Amino acid sequence: MMGAVHYVDASVPWLSAAELAALRLPRMPATKQGIQARAASENWMSPEREGQTWRRRKGQGGGFEFTPYVLPMEAQAELASQLHRKRQEEQAEAERADAAMGERHREDLWRRFDALPDTLKEKARRAHRIIEAVELMERSGTVKTIALMHVARQESVGVTTIHNWYRDIRGIDRCDWLAALAPHYAGAAKRAECSPEAWAALKADYLRLSQPRFTDCYRRLADKAKGSGWSIPSEKTLKRRMDQFPPQLITVCRKGEEALKRMFPAQVRDRSSFHAMEAVNADGHKFDVFVAWPEGGKVKILRPILVAFQDLRSGMILAWRLDISENKEAVRLAFGDMVERWGIPKMCFLDNGRNFASKWLTGGVENRYRFKVREDEPTGIMPQLGVEVHWTWPYSGQSKPIERAFRDFSQSIAKHPAFEGAYTGNNPMAKPENYGSKAVPLDEFIKVVAEGIDEHNNRAGRRSRVCGGTLSFAQAFAESYVHAPIKKATAEQRRLWLMAAESINVGRTDGSIMLEGNRFWADFLLPLRGQSVVVRFDPQALQEDLHVYRLDGTYLGAAQCLEPAGFADKSAAQADNRRRAEWMKAAKRMKAAELDMSLGQLQALYAPSATPDEPEDVIEAKVVRPIFSKSPVVVGNTALAHAAFADEDEDDLERAMAMERAARGYLRPVEDEEE
Repeated sequence: MMGAVHYVDASVPWLSAAELAALRLPRMPATKQGIQARAASENWMSPEREGQTWRRRKGQGGGFEFTPYVLPMEAQAELASQLHRKRQEEQAEAERADAAMGERHREDLWRRFDALPDTLKEKARRAHRIIEAVELMERSGTVKTIALMHVARQESVGVTTIHNWYRDIRGIDRCDWLAALAPHYAGAAKRAECSPEAWAALKADYLRLSQPRFTDCYRRLADKAKGSGWSIPSEKTLKRRMDQFPPQLITVCRKGEEALKRMFPAQVRDRSSFHAMEAVNADGHKFDVFVAWPEGGKVKILRPILVAFQDLRSGMILAWRLDISENKEAVRLAFGDMVERWGIPKMCFLDNGRNFASKWLTGGVENRYRFKVREDEPTGIMPQLGVEVHWTWPYSGQSKPIERAFRDFSQSIAKHPAFEGAYTGNNPMAKPENYGSKAVPLDEFIKVVAEGIDEHNNRAGRRSRVCGGTLSFAQAFAESYVHAPIKKATAEQRRLWLMAAESINVGRTDGSIMLEGNRFWADFLLPLRGQSVVVRFDPQALQEDLHVYRLDGTYLGAAQCLEPAGFADKSAAQADNRRRAEWMKAAKRMKAAELDMSLGQLQALYAPSATPDEPEDVIEAKVVRPIFSKSPVVVGNTALAHAAFADEDEDDLERAMAMERAARGYLRPVEDEEE
């Protein structure tokens, strides 16, 4: 039933039939059609109540809207409760938004305060101190006006200025007063005009790797601007604008990518997680010392190369070799020394250079970059020993800590008193006055280097994370080495680093192998004639045995070096004949052991029968070719040949041939390549 007429104010909501149904009020239909039926039955839309309890809906769709006064009391109470909860939620949301906005405002205040110079910050602190003095007097009972006047006279500041400061902190939390009191004024100088073409030309001229002076760039720009009609400000103004570019942009344009890379903070890598010999790294270092290096009967003056392997955990130098260059033989021998003495590392970090990426060491590693992997290429030493190879950037001390040790060697070893006069300086501009006055003998150089590396390993008080400022590299290595699970190399594995690998062919005729002017041979090479094999040898001792492998890594044996003999050396020829005779006897013994049936037994097995059966049908030839005798050819006074030998001549010939066969021993077939 409808209640009394109410005059609607702006706070009363207007609801459509669908909205009333969605509210699901008590004693009210829950559908739009039900609400419309209730409105019709209870006469909600009487003409005299239009605008008070109902009205036509404006906008698209039309329809009618009603006030809560048409509803029963229970429905009105529930609707009022829902509207109250909604208003509370909206108010809480508004408060949260205000709080967030206030927090952003606080952040902006303090960000602006932090960006001010100290002179303006000091002005804000003085204003804050004066405001706090006024507040303190007011809290103690002094009238605010009197407090303002007293503090203004005491601080020599105007009362109006203090009022302005109060205006700045109005509505701001007390903890943010200091930031709010910071001066708001800032210099707003007018930006000098510069033509876009002129600015582009100046940037292109100044931001290049030649690093021209800004004064020269501005002078060229000024000359060009006169003829082009460009407007440009003063040199100082443009330099100030140029300096506003990020430093990394100026660096990469004027100094290059390497300088830009140095601006980024280096990563600190923790090597203490490794145990001894779990990971090693290697590199080469050229000493700045002239050394008298004997080679081939002559003495060369050169700067030797040190190839060294270092334990990553402790920093200890594990093995090293000296050579005239950073070649694969020196790297291989240094790696072999390390494995022979300390064991096989799990990981090895190498410079991606041509020597460390050599097929002799790392062949078969898919990502080694330097060489094309071939099917007949020998697998390198490190993969065969199960070492994980990791490549590093060249000249990167961050990825190869051994370069830090080389930097120490360039001081502690290269500048040793024994090398005075032989030191070259670390660059052409740093040559000492006595440059080239001396060359150190090789034996003395090796001795000083060995002592220097030993001192480097045993120097106490290292400040690395593992040494802790007390231990030496050798002590830190020893502490971990005694407890580390390290694999040792077997006798078969030692051949991998003692001999270098190279794919070559076996001779087609006798199965010999030619290597660096030396000939090697063994029985097991005969079945491999004409095939490719892998040999391992010592480049510094080519006359020693040559170890031969199949391409798949199967070990075949050791082939001896056949030393060349002099043409008239009778003893060498006799020794060679004895070796050949022994070899042939061994072959005959194998023949006797292998053949179970003699030649006579074989002939008897396949002998024809005594009375062979004649074919039943004899095939007669239909065409007969005549034989014509040739007339003897006579040249000059040459006598005519006999038509046939006499019986005694035949006997003499047979005896002569038998004697010659006995003298030669045997006949062997002649291969095509020997014809």
